[in-house]
This record gives sequence, C-alpha cells and structure tokens, in this order.
Amino acid sequence: MYESEKVVSNGGVNDSLAKRESSVHSSRSRVVNLNDSLTSDPSLVVEIGESVRGEDVYIIQSGSGEVNDNLMELLIMINACKIASASRVTAVIPCFPYARQDKKDKSRAPISAKLVANMLSVAGADHIITMDLHASQIQGFFDIPVDNLYAEPAVLKWIRENIVEWRNSIIVSPDAGGAKRVTSIADRLNVEFALIHKERKKANEVASMVLVGDVKDRVAILVDDMADTCGTICHAAEKLLEAGATKVYAILTHGIFSGPAISRINNACFEAVVVTNTIPQEQHMKDCPRIQCIDVSMMFAEAVRRTHNGESVSYLFSNVPY
Repeated sequence: MYESEKVVSNGGVNDSLAKRESSVHSSRSRVVNLNDSLTSDPSLVVEIGESVRGEDVYIIQSGSGEVNDNLMELLIMINACKIASASRVTAVIPCFPYARQDKKDKSRAPISAKLVANMLSVAGADHIITMDLHASQIQGFFDIPVDNLYAEPAVLKWIRENIVEWRNSIIVSPDAGGAKRVTSIADRLNVEFALIHKERKKANEVASMVLVGDVKDRVAILVDDMADTCGTICHAAEKLLEAGATKVYAILTHGIFSGPAISRINNACFEAVVVTNTIPQEQHMKDCPRIQCIDVSMMFAEAVRRTHNGESVSYLFSNVPY
C-alpha cells in the first residue's frame, strides 16, 4: 500500500475517466493537470502543474484517435513524472495502441505491440492498467506488472438490463479468434453460442463468411473486442438475419469506428451497437443513433483504488463495482 497521496493526470483524451476516478476517491486523490504545448519545430513540451515528488501517479491516456501523437504524449508525461521524483507511475491505457500488431503474421512484419511495451518501460512506467487486450500474450511483452481488465462483467450487466429476450439469445463471435470470449459470456448467461468463420482478402476486407451454429428464432448478440471500419460486423449481421435470427445486437469493447464505419452502421440491420468508453464516443453517438455506450470509468477507478491500496484487482475480472 502506498501511503502517499494518489495523483491522477490525464492526457489529451478520456477526460471523463480521470475526473470520475478523482471524484470517487476525492479524499485520497487529486487531479493534476499536465500542460502540453508545441514548439515551433513542432515538438511536444509537457509541464507538470504541481509537485508529484514521492507520490503515486496514475496517467490516463487512451491509444485512440491520433494514436502516434497520443502515444508520444503519454511517453513524455511518464518520463516527466519520473524525472520529477514520483514514487511510482502507472499508465492507465483503456485502449492499448498497436494491439493488433502482436505477432509476425507475414514476412518482414513488425511486432509493434512489443515495441510499444518496450517504449513504455523505457519511459519509466512502473505498472500498466488496460482493458480487453486484442491478444492476451501482449502482457508477456512487458517486464513490469500489467493488469488487463475485462469488459465482460459490464457487458453481462448491460445485456440483462437492456435486452428483454436475453434468455432466448445466442452469443456470436464474428471470428474464430473470439471463441473464448463468447463462450465465457454464454456460460455466464446460460445460453448457447455460435461463431462465424471468415476469410480475408486483405486488411479490413472480408471475402467470405461461414456461420457455425443455429441462430434461428433467437436474438443474436455479436461480441468482439474492437470494431474499426465495421465491415466484418455488418456483414456478420446480414449473415445472422439470413440464418433466421430475430434481432441482432453488436457489443464491442473498443469502438474505433474509422473510415466508413458510421455510415455502415447507419445502413445496417442492428437493434443497437454497444461500445464502452475506452475510446471517447460522444461524437459517434451524435452521428449514429444506434450506438450506445457502457461507462467503464468506475471499473478503472476501482482498479486504481485497489492498486494504490495494495488490494487484489482480480475481483474486477468477474464483478462490476457499481
């Protein structure tokens, strides 16, 4: 347990997560602004608003939007706090950058997730808190502790509270790689699961899909860790309705929604596309009425509280703190 005060700082994204974390534990934490500016180069300059000497610092920065700028800002913020003699610096990264580049899947391809892990360690991070890594082995890229939280408890809560026919639902993975994720949710709900086998022609473009499982006369709930251009989930939704599903929902941890994603969702047959706020979703929700958001800020707030107090974080793997 750290006797020093808990200090929460946030970068250019996810202000709500930092504010919520501080408000929940206001007696033992405070938000410190890290002011950044660009020089004429332009180079990023970070200035800490007050002393963090000997304190337990948590920097919240999601790897979304302008990914490279946000990552560089995070690295500089971590290093600034270490140089300012913070006792420990924890990077809270709700959506981990470059997570899809976790293996060498073709000749001369980089393993960028490993590079990001090295950069965070070299910058001075002592601990990482993130959510639903695209590949769990990314935790092994680090030589420092990594807590990979799961959105599953919040997803289960949303399903039970918002889908009236959830007992007659089937949980569907849009690819074989997500089978473990959907079987876990299906087991908790005591319903069946299905998966879709897909073949890609190239990145973000699916050539064919084969449904494995019976979805006829059931509510199909597509579950995945992230959606980028949304070609896969929109194609999957069509496949499920063709196979006899009565309704289709999509639940995603990280809603990146780049390129044609919003227009595809608007033209698709979803009852709702549900995402968490690991990536800011305010503008996406304005542009697309089908998009709904699960607030996971309380999960991160509780993870920070437990980390600061030296308590187990594993409770959050199967429970929501609200």
